[in-house]
Amino acid sequence: MKAVVWHGVGDIRLEDVAEPKIQAPTDAIVRITTSALCGTDLHLIRGTMPGMRDGTIIGHEAVGEVVETGSGVRNFSTGDRVVVPSTISCGSCSYCRAGYQAQCDNANPGGKLAGTAFFGGPEAAGAYDGLQAQYARIPYANGSLVPVPPGVDDAQAIMVSDIFPTAWFGAKLAEVGNGDTVAVFGAGPVGQLAILSAYLQGAGRVIAVDHIADRLALAQAQHAEIVDFDTEDPVGAIRELTGGVGVDRVIDAVGVDAQRPATRVPAEQAEQFDAEQRQAAPASNGQSGQWVPGDAPSQVSRWAAQAVAKAGTIGVIGVYPQTITGYPIGEVMNKNLTVQAGNCNHRHYMPYLLQLIAGGGVDPALLLTETAPMTDVLAAYRAFDRREPGWVKVALNPAA
Repeated sequence: MKAVVWHGVGDIRLEDVAEPKIQAPTDAIVRITTSALCGTDLHLIRGTMPGMRDGTIIGHEAVGEVVETGSGVRNFSTGDRVVVPSTISCGSCSYCRAGYQAQCDNANPGGKLAGTAFFGGPEAAGAYDGLQAQYARIPYANGSLVPVPPGVDDAQAIMVSDIFPTAWFGAKLAEVGNGDTVAVFGAGPVGQLAILSAYLQGAGRVIAVDHIADRLALAQAQHAEIVDFDTEDPVGAIRELTGGVGVDRVIDAVGVDAQRPATRVPAEQAEQFDAEQRQAAPASNGQSGQWVPGDAPSQVSRWAAQAVAKAGTIGVIGVYPQTITGYPIGEVMNKNLTVQAGNCNHRHYMPYLLQLIAGGGVDPALLLTETAPMTDVLAAYRAFDRREPGWVKVALNPAA
């Protein structure tokens, strides 16, 4: 089968690999009908999320059809349409039962203290083969797969594999409530759905901060008040919009991308990403190779702490690797702020969001701006990495 395989910083390839097989009674094999590209995948390619294993299939979003099940999977049959949660969870440990599936005790091979396991990620996340492939093995399928309701198409369902639950979770972390004024930093795919989630959870006003014109236009189309940080100081603008007080809640939907400017991939590279371009910034640990984020707080974490009102709340869903240790704790403490962060417990929110879509209450597929066949995946990654106009959320068709 065809799959997108990570071989090094700046080096991913579309390759022929062996089809997955059942390895445990609770496994299922899913034929993937739609996958997607995500900013987290770019972190892996850039090396800003270290620890990838050579030969790992990347990707952590998928909708598909069950083609085979292990003897322990009693709730799905061949032919069932399913959404695959990005994070892997067993469904039976105390964390999963409490709704904290991102902290499952059993999914990560590193043990109970290892933290989140997810598809297509580094060794710290289990080094599970990912979902940008024609077929995938889904561990703990009986407790993790979510059926696609009638009337929900692939374009809608793929949004529920990762980014819609993550955005919803971000609004929950920020404790958005009725009448709140909310700032969303980052108007990429997750940021766009964070705007939607904030409104659905009761926000009275949402202010979106970014600098990419088409993303700001999408935010404005959702009736968010937009701030371009290239043309004005975002903290000053937010204070002006809120009578000098600041917002009640902040959602950080940026993460490690705010640590330094992202290195762009030259358009003329046709076969693979150029590792030398990716390593142009000096490594913070003084060694050559992939860039390692250091102790400096990200620009967004500073802006968030400054823009939120006293006693406000910050929810962090943008990806920060464990190598980042700096945070503006002084400002947070002196303003009595609450900061909550984490990887989304996808399986906890997915059934509700799918039913919301099935009922016609919301259509996240409006955010899907590009669809690429598997054969064009490297070109799609280049356009997505450069944030070219129109390339906001990109679906991948493994069958094409």
